[in-house]
Amino acid sequence: MTAPPVDTPVVIRPRRSFVLAWAGAVLVVALFVVIAVLLRTTDTGVFFRLADQVAVVVLGLFIAGGLLLLARPRVRADAEGVEVRNIGLARRLSWTEVVRVGFPDGASWARLDLPDYEYLPMMAVQSADGQRAVDAMRRLRALHAAATRPAATD
Repeated sequence: MTAPPVDTPVVIRPRRSFVLAWAGAVLVVALFVVIAVLLRTTDTGVFFRLADQVAVVVLGLFIAGGLLLLARPRVRADAEGVEVRNIGLARRLSWTEVVRVGFPDGASWARLDLPDYEYLPMMAVQSADGQRAVDAMRRLRALHAAATRPAATD
C-alpha cells in the first residue's frame, strides 16, 4: 500500500452521523408540523389557536437545530497543523503541539494526544464510519509524522 500524500490538505467529516442527524432533523420537523396541524382538528377539550400551532412548529425547529449540531464536526489538517471542530468551537493546533494521533480501543472517535496527558477528541473521525475512519487516520498520522520528523542535516 502506498503512503498517503502529505502535501495536500485533509478535510474529514463524519458520514454516518451526518446522515442520521439530517434524517432525524427532517423527521422531527415533519412530526411537529403534523402535530401542529392536528391540534386544531382534534377534540381534546382544549382550545388551540394559531399561535399554539406556530409555537409547536418553532419548538420542532429548535429540536431539529439541536440535532443538526451532530452534523457539525470537522477536521482540517495540513502540513502546518490541524483544526478540530466538534459540536462547539473550533481549535487550531500546530503539529508540534500534538504528541500523537490516536484511536483508543473501544473509543467512538479518534483523538489528538497533547502534552501533560491532555487530549482533544476528534468527533469527525468516528469508528462507525469504518474504512473512511481508517483512511482518515492514515492521512492524519502521515501529516503528523512529516511535520514532526527531524530535519535531515548534511
